[in-house]
Amino acid sequence: MKIENRQRFLVIATLSLLGLLVIDRAVVGPLKAAWVARSERIVALRKQVADGALLLQREKSLHKRWDDMSANTLPNNASLAEQQLFKAVDGWAQENRVSITGITPQWKGEEEDYLSLDCHLDATGDLGALTRFLYALERSPLALKMESVEFTARDATGFDLAMGVRMSGLVLTPGGHP
Repeated sequence: MKIENRQRFLVIATLSLLGLLVIDRAVVGPLKAAWVARSERIVALRKQVADGALLLQREKSLHKRWDDMSANTLPNNASLAEQQLFKAVDGWAQENRVSITGITPQWKGEEEDYLSLDCHLDATGDLGALTRFLYALERSPLALKMESVEFTARDATGFDLAMGVRMSGLVLTPGGHP
C-alpha cells in the first residue's frame, strides 16, 4: 500500500472513530440515560399503583379504625381533656393499687389539625401493681401514647418502686380528619 493511501486510510479511520465517539456521547448516551430513568419511573409508578390497590382493598377497615381512633381522642377543650385524663389515671391507679404522686400536664399545639396533651406522671407501688397500671394505660381506648417509662427503687430491697411515665394524649381540632 502506498503512503498516500495509508495516510488517507488512517485519516478516514480516525474521522470515522471520532464520528462514532461523538454519536455515542451526543446520541446514544443520553438515550440510554433516558431509557434507564424511564424504567426506574415505571417501577416507581407500578409500586404506587400496587400500594394504592392495597389501600383500596383496606379502605373500609382503615375508615373504621380512623372512626374508632377519632371517637376516643380527648375532647377539644383543655379543662375537659385534662379532667378525662386525670379521671382515667385515677381509675387505673385505684384498680391496681398504685399511688400517684404527681401529674404534670403540658399542652403542645405545633400542628393545625391536632393538639397533644403531654403529661408526666409519677407513681409508686410494687412491680406487679405498676406493670398492671402500665398495661391498663396501654390497653385503654383513649388516644394515649406512652413516650417513656422509668423505674427506680425506693428501698434497699427493690420491693417499693417509683415510676415516671411520659405520655401524650391526642386532641383533634376542627378539620382534623382525612
